[in-house]
Amino acid sequence: MQLQFKNISVIYNWYRWDMENTRVKVDGIEYEIIRLIAKGKGGYTYIAKNDDISVIVKQIHHEPCDYFQFEDDKLSSELRDYNTLRSLAIPTPELLSFDQEKQLLIKEYIDGDNLAKIVACNKLSDNYIIQIFDMCKCLYPNGLNIDYFPTNFVERHGKLYYVDYECSRYSDEWNFENWGIWFLANSTGFSLFLQNGNHAELIKNGKPIRKGYEECVEKWLRLK
Repeated sequence: MQLQFKNISVIYNWYRWDMENTRVKVDGIEYEIIRLIAKGKGGYTYIAKNDDISVIVKQIHHEPCDYFQFEDDKLSSELRDYNTLRSLAIPTPELLSFDQEKQLLIKEYIDGDNLAKIVACNKLSDNYIIQIFDMCKCLYPNGLNIDYFPTNFVERHGKLYYVDYECSRYSDEWNFENWGIWFLANSTGFSLFLQNGNHAELIKNGKPIRKGYEECVEKWLRLK
């Protein structure tokens, strides 16, 4: 599905971020918000339901971000990046609908384990590393990176999905080998992160912690 959109200025309707137990309507379909599952630099992500079907509702926010600048308004960036990733056959949840005025995205719900949880439980297999390297083989020649932080991936029946839509211009600094792969080796750091949300055992001075994980990462790099 190739979604078309206009990159225009809109007057944003502001919604409360604690949307739990409320309802939103997009394209005539009403969704009941169940719970908040994530907050990122672009929006708040909720599990929601329409009848018995679960979906993801992402409410775009416009809070400033110190370390990332969006080239367009955030909703337009999401839509553009979604089209880009689908054209490159990167496994992503289907975008079901969106509302520009309400700044809402309705996405397919991938029912599976988050990669961060798999890392925290020390159950990461080489197959997951190979799958991300396969994504990189599509992304790098097209001058792109995705956000390789493990919370952005979900596993379903052995297949990894990149559940965020964000992609950005390629740089060595933020590629998988120099960024995301180091987080995958840090099961202790992710165990603590999932308990209290503290990045201290994952990131030092804005970079993933590498000390103690060199041998593991070196082994994975041979899987490319």
